[in-house]
Amino acid sequence: MKTRVHVLISGKVQGVWFRASTKQKADELGILGWVKNTDDGNVEAVFEAEKAVLDEMIAWCWVGPPRANVTDIKMLPTRSDERYTSFFVLY
Repeated sequence: MKTRVHVLISGKVQGVWFRASTKQKADELGILGWVKNTDDGNVEAVFEAEKAVLDEMIAWCWVGPPRANVTDIKMLPTRSDERYTSFFVLY
């Protein structure tokens, strides 16, 4: 059963290839959803997959790409409606 989580990632997460790296990792894990930068310097994403896969993605988000420095991740689990068919970057 798929689960969805809406996340807000804070720290040094813009200008370090966080979105592109997140897409690459999500594609590798088979996660559906999206990722985007926010106006306040954070990165926001929605991940949809099996719980174990989501746990792996969130663990990766705490590290991120090499130049990132993640200080916080806020997560809001939501109900999956399986509307996503891929993972994409929003601009």
